[in-house]
Amino acid sequence: MEISKAELASAAAASGAAPQDLRGAEILVKALQAEGVKYIWGYPGGAVLHIYDAFYKQDTIQHVLVRHEQAAVHAADGYARATGDVGVALVTSGPGVTNAVTGIATAYMDSIPMVIITGQVPTAAIGLDAFQECDTVGITRPIVKHNFLVKDARDMAMVMKKAFHIARSGRPGPVVVDIPKDVSFNKVPYAGYPESVEMRSYNPVRKGHGGQIRKALQLLLTAKRPYIYTGGGVLLGNATSELRTLVDMLGYPVTNTLMGLGAYPATDPKFLGMLGMHGTIEANNAMQNCDVLLAVGARFDDRVIGNPKHFAQNERKIIHIDIDPSSISKRVKVDVPIVGDVKDVLTELINMVRESTVRADEKALAEWWKTIETWRSKDCLKYDRDNTAVIKPQYVIETLWNMTRDSDAYVTSDVG
Repeated sequence: MEISKAELASAAAASGAAPQDLRGAEILVKALQAEGVKYIWGYPGGAVLHIYDAFYKQDTIQHVLVRHEQAAVHAADGYARATGDVGVALVTSGPGVTNAVTGIATAYMDSIPMVIITGQVPTAAIGLDAFQECDTVGITRPIVKHNFLVKDARDMAMVMKKAFHIARSGRPGPVVVDIPKDVSFNKVPYAGYPESVEMRSYNPVRKGHGGQIRKALQLLLTAKRPYIYTGGGVLLGNATSELRTLVDMLGYPVTNTLMGLGAYPATDPKFLGMLGMHGTIEANNAMQNCDVLLAVGARFDDRVIGNPKHFAQNERKIIHIDIDPSSISKRVKVDVPIVGDVKDVLTELINMVRESTVRADEKALAEWWKTIETWRSKDCLKYDRDNTAVIKPQYVIETLWNMTRDSDAYVTSDVG
């Protein structure tokens, strides 16, 4: 079966055409084309050979051959982070799946939209300890947003539609699609890729509750020591512009978690630096001493607040905006929960601020900023430049930056 570039435009709109008999693997490729996939990272194996045959017959999706399945998933993860598109990886059964687990878990923890296609032994051999068999659905269940085992090639198109919908909507995350070898080989009638999908059990809330947003507004405008704490949800929700507008309107101090860096300009005086165990004194002291905390797309993880019991010792009102209801009050009890898309909720909050006749207490805010500047004056990131007996890590990074600042260079570091 030849799949040409001309078919890309018609792949999604072919539902009205007469059915044609295609192999499950060919339907899979049609689905990826209809979703606009440009790249797929993978490593061949026996259980996915029919899928590779289908890829060989098309020229709209570029397959990137890796040397290890973990690299395939990490590469797809990096692509998704850089572009915002769903990253796609292809691995074989058994060791192919288990090698991919670390990359899948990484994407799950960081809410990265991905679809991982895994090969599986033939359906008749599932559960019989067949060659290179593992329980893919069971192994990946704790580290995916959802997973599918395709038992019939006729379900392939709808499963792929659901997989991409789940991966990119709501709080993004990885979705695994496990395809037995016989399902990828069997021919079934194919009438086109579904144009829409409805899932009664999965319907993320986008619009925040108006009453809760008004409560948040009242708390924010009457605060004496306000603070805005933002995480990766701001970037994932494309809400950086709205965040900057809100912060500039209110004039309140703001901080980012590691995953949220870049959501607000680090050069702006209202930015107190990164939060948490690797953050600045001013960012952490403001978190501990504020009286109203607005958390946006963040999850109060242990690297940010430490022990929740100690964090709760200081009295404060907490507003938490997140699209994932399970993240709200998970580690820290909040006073005003707002479930919804960060961009939509911030837009509504901005409109309410503009319409409100109430204004922040400028005197109290000036005192709060005076306290913050006292903390900031400690210059907690400085280091001893005069000690030549040892090379400080900060000096190494600073020197490396000075050497590469005028070139197109990327400097990375591992966790340790």
